[in-house]
Amino acid sequence: MFLGSGREVGRSCIILQTPNSKIMLDCGISVGALGKDQFPIFLSDFDINSIDAIVLSHAHLDHSGFIPYLYKLGYKGPIYCTEPTRELTALLQIDAIQLMHKETGKSLYTISDIKKMIKHTIPLRYKEVTDITSDVRLIFENAGHLLGSAISHFNITNGKINIIYTGDIKYSISNLFDPAFTQFLRSEAIIMEATYGSPNDISPRLEESEKEIISIVKKTAERGGKILIPSFAVGRAQELMLIFDKYDIDVPIYIDGMIYDANSIHSTYPKYLAYNLQRQIIDENDNPFENERFINVASGREREQVLNDEKPYIVIATSGMLNGGPILEYLKKFGSDNKSTLIFVGYQAQGTLGYKIQKGEKEIQLHNGKTVDINLEVRTVDGLSGHSDRKQLLNFIGHLKNKPKRILVNHGEVSKTLSLTEAIQKIFNIEAYAPLNLESMRFL
Repeated sequence: MFLGSGREVGRSCIILQTPNSKIMLDCGISVGALGKDQFPIFLSDFDINSIDAIVLSHAHLDHSGFIPYLYKLGYKGPIYCTEPTRELTALLQIDAIQLMHKETGKSLYTISDIKKMIKHTIPLRYKEVTDITSDVRLIFENAGHLLGSAISHFNITNGKINIIYTGDIKYSISNLFDPAFTQFLRSEAIIMEATYGSPNDISPRLEESEKEIISIVKKTAERGGKILIPSFAVGRAQELMLIFDKYDIDVPIYIDGMIYDANSIHSTYPKYLAYNLQRQIIDENDNPFENERFINVASGREREQVLNDEKPYIVIATSGMLNGGPILEYLKKFGSDNKSTLIFVGYQAQGTLGYKIQKGEKEIQLHNGKTVDINLEVRTVDGLSGHSDRKQLLNFIGHLKNKPKRILVNHGEVSKTLSLTEAIQKIFNIEAYAPLNLESMRFL
């Protein structure tokens, strides 16, 4: 049953039920949504203690953000994920608590609930085979989306059926990760994402995107402006750092927010990075995340000094959708400056400040009620997403070692999930469907 992510992006939460087990696949929140639409849909008769295990695909809050609340409600079962996912999830959830307190004066859960989650976490490596219930065996494979992100391979009832849950995947080369794994020996059914599933969702080549960013930076610096890049602390920020590490940019580069902490976790788990990057860090002892050209803004006083610097510079700061974080301080200072540039490099969910600016609004209201005029140049650079575009999603299916009999499409807006479903049926002659929330599907 889909408790979230059915024909929508956000609040991913799926119940996988077998004759002997009930397993929850992710349990996230919807960033940018309001009220009950932020959270998975739990009906009044739902028994949290009926869940035997939670399997977490990766750390992003739209997949992990509701899990501590389950422990607050009394869930005492295990949660399975990779080691980096455990570390990054706690980091993002703690930040979410701080953001909730800042916006509303209260939070959905506490650090104590996060600690309970960590205590019950059983970390697994890629390709490690584990029996998580009496009739379900789990294997994680690389998803290419985020540090430690995993495609979950469920071998059910001694191989009677094999179900693949992709979570979020990137089936393309990036600076950070190798492409998502496709060589499953068996895959009778797949649940896969469709964030960029429409015919128009075709990303440029990575090299083209990199050159576009460098060009924007140089032009903005030449006219004396600042380059503001709102970024997710995990994944996108590190991708940007690797790009700036490759090119000769003669302006200071500041990182602000949780990015420094996320960098430390990436440095701790290099074996989850792309093979070439692993070799650079481990064999050559050259860690780009520790490059001195990246200046960490560690306090409000240091941020004030950066804000008052009259020379051009780049700042990569959280949050990626402008729904909080230090990036708002830079936006308040330079939003009206027509010499500066705001570069979007990631998905902007409906309802967020980033979405409103990206769509052309010239005056935005912050959470505290203050308004900011938007006169700086606003640019969007595609091609850096941790998600697959439509072509990559179809290539993922095309390169599967064994084609499934059925594919369920989720984690995408209505038009995108339906479009990808239609394409799968036409191209591969595979039964495909985009479930609605609260809809249940039988595989056997």
